[in-house]
This record gives sequence, C-alpha cells and structure tokens, in this order.
Amino acid sequence: MNRPAPEPMPEPQYADYEGDIVAWAEHQARLLREGRLAEIDREHIAEEIEDLSKREQRELASRMAVLLAHLLKWRFQPEPRGHSWLTTIRTQRNRIERRLRLTPSLRRCLQDPDWWADAWDDALDTATRETGLSTLPTNCPWRAEQLLDQAWLPQG
Repeated sequence: MNRPAPEPMPEPQYADYEGDIVAWAEHQARLLREGRLAEIDREHIAEEIEDLSKREQRELASRMAVLLAHLLKWRFQPEPRGHSWLTTIRTQRNRIERRLRLTPSLRRCLQDPDWWADAWDDALDTATRETGLSTLPTNCPWRAEQLLDQAWLPQG
C-alpha cells in the first residue's frame, strides 16, 4: 500500500539556552557554520565547551572508580573471586585506555590528587556497600601504571 511521503519537518525555531538546549545548540551550530559570529551566544557556548571537558573527566573518573572498586574487592574479599570480576576489571581497563588514547589530555587527570581522591572515594563507597567491609584503605595503595596494566592484580 502506498503511503504519502511525510511532510518535511519545519526547521526548529530558535530557542534560548534555558528554554530548549537542543534547539539552541542546533541554532548556534548553524550560526557558526554560516559565519554569523556576531549572533552567537558566546557565553553559553563557552560554558558548554567547558562542560564537555568536565564530562570527559567525570567519565574517566567513573570508569576508574569501577575499576578500583573491583580491585579492592579482589584484594580484600578474595573468597567470591570470579570470572565476572576479571571481566569487569579487563573491560574498565580497556575503556580507560581507549578514552586516554582518544583524548590524550585526560592523562593530566592521572596526575591530579583531587581527581584521584574523588575516584577513590567513589570506589570506596561502592566496595564498602557491596562487601560490607569497613577496613579498606583510606588512600589508593596502587600506582596508575599498575591499575592500567592488564596483567596486574593486587595480591593478598
């Protein structure tokens, strides 16, 4: 049965930043591509670019926290060690390495004590909640090189 072709969608109307961020972003991209720089929303564009950097850092920290939590469980709760833990450890290492390869500037996070403290705190929360252990180290006892080494696992 032949159906009539749908009518083309009207071009989205310009929306302000707070009103509809997707329509706003599409409009800003169009203005930039057309070279209409005097019309762009410079302040909000700058905020969005900064937020992009922060999102990438949060993504890396989240993956590192998952990796650290599983390494903590591996080290301090050895009884239920299983294939799924190894799979999670391997997967997080691969995704962290990919993220660092695709966005090399994220490597500076690995040198930032505040970034590590946040990732460690998240890992401790997860490991404590999942294991019930309350005697986990308050600071990360491992080096970044160890954490990213596919062959390394904490002993204990």
